[in-house]
Order: sequence, then structure tokens, then C-alpha cells
Amino acid sequence: MKAVSLLLLRISIALLVLIWGLDKLVAPEHAVQVSDNFYLGLLSLPGLMPLLGVAQVAVAGLALVGLFRRFVDPVILIINLGSLLAVWRSIVDPWGWVLEGTNALFFPSLIVAAGCLVLIAFQDQERLVLDRKRAAPEARPSSV
Repeated sequence: MKAVSLLLLRISIALLVLIWGLDKLVAPEHAVQVSDNFYLGLLSLPGLMPLLGVAQVAVAGLALVGLFRRFVDPVILIINLGSLLAVWRSIVDPWGWVLEGTNALFFPSLIVAAGCLVLIAFQDQERLVLDRKRAAPEARPSSV
């Protein structure tokens, strides 16, 4: 059950990153609009979006199959932490009772970031990934 749960968590987070990456490739103008609205325009160069999209799609692909997890999982955490910070108002006040411009639909960003931490914490226990290190076969008693 743990192996399947970790696999489903890995796949769902990787698919989210894949969708964001594809958005940058297919609709760079939308990605620029998102950058303008949530990331202070820091990534709002239209020519940069395809490059970021390719990088995100590559990272998502590696995550989907579980390759280079020691590198890929922290990168995905950083991507998701960036998104979490961009919508922090919606985490603190999801219904907009105090802060303006919040949206309860962004609250799951906190859950996604926590899921990224779970994947990093349990890397050594994942079984359904391509880069799983095989344990050395147990020593067999020698026949004398």
C-alpha cells in the first residue's frame, strides 16, 4: 500500500508540473499573464516561457518515472514553494475575510508542497521508481 501511495503522489505532483510546463509551451502569453499576476512579473519575458516550459516538462517527465529523484524532487519542491509563496494570501485567508484578492481554490498549494516534502522524506522507501537502488542480495551460508 505504501509503494502505491507514494507512486500516486509522485505521479499527481509530476502531472501538475507537466501541465504548468506545457502551458508555457502551448500558451506562453497565458504564462506571462500568470507571471504578471502572481510572480510580480519576474518571469514575464515571452521568449523565456518556452525555455522554462521545456525545463519543466523535462523535470516532470523524470519525476513521473522516478529518475534522478535526489535532484528532481527538490527542484519540484522549489517550483511548488514558489507557487505557494505567490498565493500566500489564499493560504492565510482562503475566504478573503481580511485580505483582498484571495481564492480558496489556491489553498491546495499547501497540500502539494507538503506532498513534495513527503516524497523527499520517503525517497529511500519508494519501490515503484526507475532509479531504485537494489539492495545487495543477502549473504547466503556457504556450503562446506
